[in-house]
Amino acid sequence: MTMFDAVIDGVDKSLRVMLVVMMAVLVIDVSWQILTRFILPKPSLFTEEVARFLLIWISLIGSVYAYRLHSHLGFDLIVRKVSAARAKFLFRVSCLLVIIFAVSILMVGGGNLVYLTWILEQSSPVLNVPMALIYVVIPFSGGLFVIYSVYFWIHADEAIHAREQANTVVEEGEKA
Repeated sequence: MTMFDAVIDGVDKSLRVMLVVMMAVLVIDVSWQILTRFILPKPSLFTEEVARFLLIWISLIGSVYAYRLHSHLGFDLIVRKVSAARAKFLFRVSCLLVIIFAVSILMVGGGNLVYLTWILEQSSPVLNVPMALIYVVIPFSGGLFVIYSVYFWIHADEAIHAREQANTVVEEGEKA
């Protein structure tokens, strides 16, 4: 196991823990909101904002983790029909496109959004949290997309081999 593989394993574990904790807090937050709105005499004021911010973070971090597990939406019909060499080329092109998107939109664009909201001192209405702290997940997730794309680029042979095994299972299932 290389140092990069160890870093990827650490990032994987950290993302899993973050997602589980954020989902648990979201469930507790929404449950508390329902309890205070319908049972207690005074609704909670902060729960809607906490739920919104958690949903932003869960969506972006969850999309990175889905990308890591190859569970994201994808159209691999073309890749399934080409040779292993072409599939590896197409796989690497897709990694490059993800890197370009992550750097230009998420890291640069998200970084500019974080900077702008920090300079303008925008804060959330109820919790009074700086919005830059909420939006920092955008460039953070972009950085994670880049890290995973580089990892996939390096391990393209393994990804193509896993694809071929998955195709074999699918083809056997279709015959049955």
